[in-house]
Amino acid sequence: MKTLQGKVAVVTGASRGIGAAIAKRLAAEGAIVACTARTVEAGGAHLPGSLNETVAAIEALGGEAFAVQCDVAEPVSRALMVEKVLSRYGRVDILVNNAAAATFAPIERVTAASLHSQFEINVYGPFDLCQRVLPGMRERGWGRIVNISSAQAEMPKGPPFLPNDRFHGPLVYGMVKVALNRFTAGLAAELEGSGIAVNSVAPVSAVYTEGVAAMLSHDDSIRSDPLWQEEPVEAMAEAALALCLVDPAATSGRNVYSLRYLEEIGRPVYSLDGRSVLA
Repeated sequence: MKTLQGKVAVVTGASRGIGAAIAKRLAAEGAIVACTARTVEAGGAHLPGSLNETVAAIEALGGEAFAVQCDVAEPVSRALMVEKVLSRYGRVDILVNNAAAATFAPIERVTAASLHSQFEINVYGPFDLCQRVLPGMRERGWGRIVNISSAQAEMPKGPPFLPNDRFHGPLVYGMVKVALNRFTAGLAAELEGSGIAVNSVAPVSAVYTEGVAAMLSHDDSIRSDPLWQEEPVEAMAEAALALCLVDPAATSGRNVYSLRYLEEIGRPVYSLDGRSVLA
């Protein structure tokens, strides 16, 4: 029997990149996956990827998924998405808060709108979605919440500070991911003994997604930076899956890094269909 057979999962930002990979990996383990994002149809955004493509890929491998359009920046859209999932399946067992927004700019160029948007999508959105799915998880005594974080939540160390901290402006994105990590740990503490695990996972290094590919197409010299590293998207998908399988009494409230966590628990990286070991 597959490890998540019959569980209903919601994955935000599932039209491409890490979100699409996590949706496929959870589906390969038997979960019914509600794939949510703003882009439903192919060609509907400036980057490749859409919900319909993610769903089609899952169904082609024998999994079950459906697309639900949702803009995590909009409270009404978030509420409607959860209502549609509950109307269709009556439950949400797994919530993966993957949708994110980042604008890298020095403080003088950060607008009020940008600041609000990054907090809305990266912090308020996950908070709201957790509020909406937790009553059912509490009632059933089982739930898994996985928040997708970032290494930008690490505190800059200095002086002297690394060029990335000084010039590329990850200030706001780092702030919101710190808030998300603190929310993860605090919610886990609040839910202790409920059967619900809350954890976050961040990539060890850059994940080669459609967004990263677009960035590199404009400036491939970034790869020449001695600090630049990449990891396969499958590593994040496998780590997210692993956090859906934990015992809440032993693993909750943790903020882990993908490859390091997989090494810690002795779990290899699988292909997104779960059929072959990649590393």
